[in-house]
Amino acid sequence: MRFRLLSNDRPGHPVATLLVVLLFLALATAPFAFPGTRSVAVASRICVFIVLAASYDMLLGYTGIVSFAHTMFFAFGAYGVAIPLARGGVGGGAILLGGAAGVALAAMVSALIALLSLRVQKIFFSMITLAVASFAQILATQLRDLTGGEDGLTFSLPAILGPGFRLLREPVLGVRIDGRLITYYLVFAVALALFLFMLRVVNSPFGRVLQAIRENEFRAEALGYRVTVYRTLASALSASIAAVAGGLLALLLRYVGPDATLSFSIMVDILLMVVIGGMGTLYGPALGAAMIVLAQYYLQPALQNAADATAGLPLLPALFHPDRWLLWLGTLFILIVYFFPAGVVGTLRRRGR
Repeated sequence: MRFRLLSNDRPGHPVATLLVVLLFLALATAPFAFPGTRSVAVASRICVFIVLAASYDMLLGYTGIVSFAHTMFFAFGAYGVAIPLARGGVGGGAILLGGAAGVALAAMVSALIALLSLRVQKIFFSMITLAVASFAQILATQLRDLTGGEDGLTFSLPAILGPGFRLLREPVLGVRIDGRLITYYLVFAVALALFLFMLRVVNSPFGRVLQAIRENEFRAEALGYRVTVYRTLASALSASIAAVAGGLLALLLRYVGPDATLSFSIMVDILLMVVIGGMGTLYGPALGAAMIVLAQYYLQPALQNAADATAGLPLLPALFHPDRWLLWLGTLFILIVYFFPAGVVGTLRRRGR
């Protein structure tokens, strides 16, 4: 009964459990435990990328589908929210209607790609998804009247989500209860609900079939499961959740553009999150998302502090130069892959067994 919300799918190791609990508590209390605009922005981004990485893990880790079009579905949700607001739409109705349109488009396009392409060999399917994602990025930059082109779209949110809104006159624990705080907890609540939903899906009979297809699709087909249908449904579901994550990012940034949603570097980040955390675990991509986002925001300042502290020593200041943060991130990735070959949560689960 204690783990029904987690669908009885626990992290599987005391250390992994501790990390997941600490991540949850940090995100749940971020505006109060880590006050400041920057820390709340980092926590918000972690929430969004937890949903995005976990939805990709449903494809890669649980179904065995390697797709490079996940950022396209992410962008569908972001533009779905941004377009009506940038065109004069107001209120939560415009957000919900635009977001629903983005989710529906993502599900339909994903299902269409899957039906037309999943019968080919895996590497060729991956190349098809990469080509489709590149085509979507070109469209986003060319359809200026709709998407704003390379400049993107800037828009305003309803007053309750704006920084000028005050729910309470007096601060609570030193934090103002304003529109930014409401936006953060809206994103946090949606991200938590989606994560619990994905846990339910992968631990359902449907999720067990997906894992059987991943392990041996020919055997699953021989047992009577229509592999293409299950893969298509998994693709559509994963794309829909990615679109919701895109809508959440649009609410946080109040801006949507090709670089913010369709960049291939975002796809690389998603892959790193899933691989570092552990494929086929959901908890792993959540931890991986937190690690990558924290590194993107805080690794450079940390290196600057290290360079300042070692200013009188030879070589070390140059080694710790902030411009070399990608070198350190790559080193961290290599160490994690070496010591945790199945990802952090995946390796800890194996040791726990």
